[in-house]
Parts: sequence; structure tokens; C-alpha cells
Amino acid sequence: MDSAALRALQAPIKERYKSEPNAAFITLKAKGTLDDANIACKVETGRALAVAGLHPATGGTGLELCSGDMLLEALVACAGVTLKVVATALDIPVRSGIVSAEGDLDFRGTLGVAKGAPVGFAQIRLRFDVDSDAPAEKLDQLLKLTERYCVVYQTIRNGPPVEISLKRK
Repeated sequence: MDSAALRALQAPIKERYKSEPNAAFITLKAKGTLDDANIACKVETGRALAVAGLHPATGGTGLELCSGDMLLEALVACAGVTLKVVATALDIPVRSGIVSAEGDLDFRGTLGVAKGAPVGFAQIRLRFDVDSDAPAEKLDQLLKLTERYCVVYQTIRNGPPVEISLKRK
């Protein structure tokens, strides 16, 4: 897809959101079912069923997906798509690329071994390795706009309010 095709695809959507701002507000949903026999949760991904379980560092077998890995995978996916759409929109040539994310965890926190140890990622690093002949200032712009428009990155970075509840079935 080139920038003209992308603009043509997105123009009516952008126009609708300008004239009907409420149409742009959509609630994304995720749902999972607790496994009856194992310490696992079956998550409906829309394409397949993903079974998440304990990471081996917390007693898991490694056969199920780790939700921390899934978070990093969602970041990589979103950042990769965002980088591609920004590059396309701005006619920045990117022949190929690799997007990688790493996150540091101290499992003492989630296991309750050390009260001072944090629960969650202490640091996440997101990196793009791209094959491009674009000048450095264009690649700087590409990175800046990818950071600005990547939904998962911005969500992790800005930490929106999250509500949690439990109710009996």
C-alpha cells in the first residue's frame, strides 16, 4: 500500500470522526475463561484460543503463554503496525525491519517473597531495527510519530485508570 491508497482508505473514516466525534469512541473487549483443572486462563483472541498460565519463574511448565510475554507481544505488534502506517503515510521507505521489546521483571514481587520488590515490569525497552535509505531526520520523525500514535505504547506509558471488580456468578 502506498501513501495515496492509505489516505484514500482513511479519508472517509477521518471525516466521519471529525463530524461525529462520538463515532470514534469504541470499547475494545477481551474475555477469558478460568481453566477448571489447571492454573490457566483461556483467552479468546478473535483468531484462536490462547491459554495463559504461570511463567516458569513462578512454577509454570512453560507450555502455556505468559501474560507478560503477551503484553510485550501486543506492544511489538502495535508499534510495528504504527511504524508501517506512519512510514507509508509520509513516504518514508522502509524495506524491512524488526521490532523487539524486552521487559525486566523481579518475580519476588509477584510471588510475595519480598515486600519491597515491585509487581510488574520495572522497565520495558522497545527497539526498531529498520532497513531504510531515508535520511536521519526522516527516521527521527518516524520514531517520534510511531511513539505518539502507538496505542499500546501510550497506554503502558501513561497508565490510564483501571477499574477492577469481582462479582459472584
